[in-house]
Amino acid sequence: MRKMIRELKDKATVIRRHIIKMVHCAGSGHPGGSLSCTDILVVLYFHVMKHDPQKKDSHRDRFILSKGHAAPALYATLAECGYFPISNLESLRKNGGYLQGHPDSSIPGVEVSSGSLGQGFSVANGIALASRLDENPSRVFVLLGDGECDEGQVWEAAMLSAHYKLDNLVAIVDRNGLQIDGQTEQIMCLEPFSKKWESFGWHVIEIDGNNIEEIIEAFKETENIIGKPCVIIAHTFKGKGVSFMEGKCSFHGKAPTDEEMIKALEELK
Repeated sequence: MRKMIRELKDKATVIRRHIIKMVHCAGSGHPGGSLSCTDILVVLYFHVMKHDPQKKDSHRDRFILSKGHAAPALYATLAECGYFPISNLESLRKNGGYLQGHPDSSIPGVEVSSGSLGQGFSVANGIALASRLDENPSRVFVLLGDGECDEGQVWEAAMLSAHYKLDNLVAIVDRNGLQIDGQTEQIMCLEPFSKKWESFGWHVIEIDGNNIEEIIEAFKETENIIGKPCVIIAHTFKGKGVSFMEGKCSFHGKAPTDEEMIKALEELK
């Protein structure tokens, strides 16, 4: 177990380094929210989900990045899994490259084009419901941002999930407390956040979303919940792993300079 935890932590560091280099090379992108959700993606892709980069099995688990601006984290994870060459990460947001600023279903490993906030969650509902109708045992995981939860579509989707008792659906909210314009609680107060989800009929789990052990335990708990969907409220740090980015709104959608990239990579070892 300890060896596995260490390997997952090391993989998260590798992916964070990819994120910094990708966004710097592109000269644009969203490093803050990509770094905050990295640990979640690592546990999902390297420990929890059933998936095969070499074969698109109909019984595979599905992941939807509803907070599509965190595409660098998803792309780096997919590359490390073997869905496409790691060298292709340098093509992020480049003309002629296929790694667009938001996920596109033409990219190997990307299930759904996303980025219009709230829509990825709705699509995840549809996939989960279709899987049930097909008696398909696959599970659906969808990652939302906390700022994204200002959208009314999120709560419409949350009602549908509970109404149809979609226990094959797990939502994860990257609760880093910041969105592009500032603190979530100043822009549009979400608290009491867990009680909102509970009142909509969800099983709620709250964790430290940058703690590998807690993330693993949370996903394990979701496997035993029958008759209702699960949401993991993952408390994270925006810009996690890079001291001058952590907790800073300014790095929501700003590429690091040459000097900042060097400093960030020095810290991510």
